[in-house]
Amino acid sequence: MWLSLSITSALIFGSAGWFMKMSQMKNGSVSVLLIWLYIIGTIGFGVHAIVEKSYAQLANPYIWLAGFIIGIGSALGNYLFMKALELGPASLTSPLSNTNIVLVVLMGTWMYNEPLGIMQIISIALLLIATVLITQKKESRTITSNWWYGLLALAVIMFALRNGGLKVTAELGFEAAPVLFVAYLLSVLFFIFPALQEQRQTDGTLASASFDHLQQTAPSAVRAKADWRVGMRYGMISGLCSYGGLQLYAVALQNGPANLVAPIFATNGLLVSLLSILIYKERLNKLQWLAFIFLLLGLVTIRITGTN
Repeated sequence: MWLSLSITSALIFGSAGWFMKMSQMKNGSVSVLLIWLYIIGTIGFGVHAIVEKSYAQLANPYIWLAGFIIGIGSALGNYLFMKALELGPASLTSPLSNTNIVLVVLMGTWMYNEPLGIMQIISIALLLIATVLITQKKESRTITSNWWYGLLALAVIMFALRNGGLKVTAELGFEAAPVLFVAYLLSVLFFIFPALQEQRQTDGTLASASFDHLQQTAPSAVRAKADWRVGMRYGMISGLCSYGGLQLYAVALQNGPANLVAPIFATNGLLVSLLSILIYKERLNKLQWLAFIFLLLGLVTIRITGTN
């Protein structure tokens, strides 16, 4: 059960990344996309908690503490990751950010005595290699600032707080929905001010444009307004996928070993690459094709391990 849940969670969470890419391709606003992603996610987890009647756990202060820590990991991790992308190539930044899964694997092994035999190590290695290779493209861009190293290191730690934190809360007997409701609510507060500021600047530019200068000032503001709407639309869709993917990931952690569930979940980025090939006609190089082979081998070995 945990294997199918892990794969499904990666596919659904990867869909969130795909819609974020679509927004980027259409020049959607990043800050608006993120705020709506977290708003819809908050609503999703809130409704889920009501349906499964786990909302009563919100009276527990430790739920809020756990949600606060996981929310910091999610919001600050995404923020630091985007800042790192501004200073270094995506083909290096993206795979290195996924090394947070190594920390989750070590946590599951050391803290919860999850078995880590030779087959598990091979499975994890194959999935990590696939995750790294899939983003390898030729880029002329290099690291432009030493700040990149610090930003990326902090992003890895923050993402580990999010992904590993769900394992800790599962072991403590907390339901995932109320914890993630708090986490996403905190993330809304984190991103709401940049999004509102961007909207005010766009509306202000349109409102203050005089008739004489309308042709010079208004077009860029109109485009910015359109970008705001694109970010909102795809942010809402991404929020639904983010909710569904993380909820299933949390359930998989409750039923399976974190040192195998987490690496499977980390492969969610491969869906973005696959859809880019099919829809945007992006071509894969030899290393990226090799990544898909490693992915399949990793899933096969995990399947064998899970049945033993």
